[in-house]
Amino acid sequence: MTSDGVLFIFPVSILALIGAVLFRKTTTQTIPNHNEIRRFYDGVYYQNLHLTRNVPKHLHRLAVTLAPWEGKQLLDVGCGAGQWLIAAANLGAIPAGIDISQVAIDACRKILPQSELYCRPAEDLPFEDCRFDVISCLGSLEHFLEPEKALREMVRVAKPSARLLILVPNAGFLTRRLGLYSGTQQKEIREDVRTLAAWECLFESAGLRVVARWKDLHVISTSWIFRGRWFTWPFRTAQALALSLWPLSWQYQVFHLCEIR
Repeated sequence: MTSDGVLFIFPVSILALIGAVLFRKTTTQTIPNHNEIRRFYDGVYYQNLHLTRNVPKHLHRLAVTLAPWEGKQLLDVGCGAGQWLIAAANLGAIPAGIDISQVAIDACRKILPQSELYCRPAEDLPFEDCRFDVISCLGSLEHFLEPEKALREMVRVAKPSARLLILVPNAGFLTRRLGLYSGTQQKEIREDVRTLAAWECLFESAGLRVVARWKDLHVISTSWIFRGRWFTWPFRTAQALALSLWPLSWQYQVFHLCEIR
């Protein structure tokens, strides 16, 4: 790292420590049930869902990273409207998905009519043992009622040689520690954010081994930076640039590529 980089990181690390003390809050969140979660996603989160077969560039790049896909059985847990499934299917994957939202599944069926799709909780997967070559769970695990049970279900339906790709938020995210970010819209219903070490412990307890981790840098794009009101653009630009420089422990979200132990 250059000396300029050191000068930038050092004071920010001091600010992070101060922010962690000043902005730490004790919150109590009532644990919802699956019906309440489904109502939130159907009536709030996906209220203005826009159907599209267009694949975001970052998902296409991710699919290319995990290639080859030809003939591979893919299950996406928490598939939403299916954009990641489309990205993998475009490269030859055989997609299947599950989501707790009926609105999301209905949308997914319209753009992936040949896919096997189910509306139900991730803790109860309707698939036979040892079926899938790849299982993904991207930005969803932190919203599940029983994440370890959901992971064990993923392990059950995965082939012994399967790869599992899991994207989770990081409690060490520097902007969060400074008190400048408190979570996504989904925190209204459930959002369990852990440290990277805690996530890895959870994966291991479910029978997984992490073989690789990398930053989620999808925010380094004009579509993310220029989203929302114009006066937020400078902050979003600074955040995107910072994430490209920050170490893994300060990232917003981190990909974990896992194997079955």
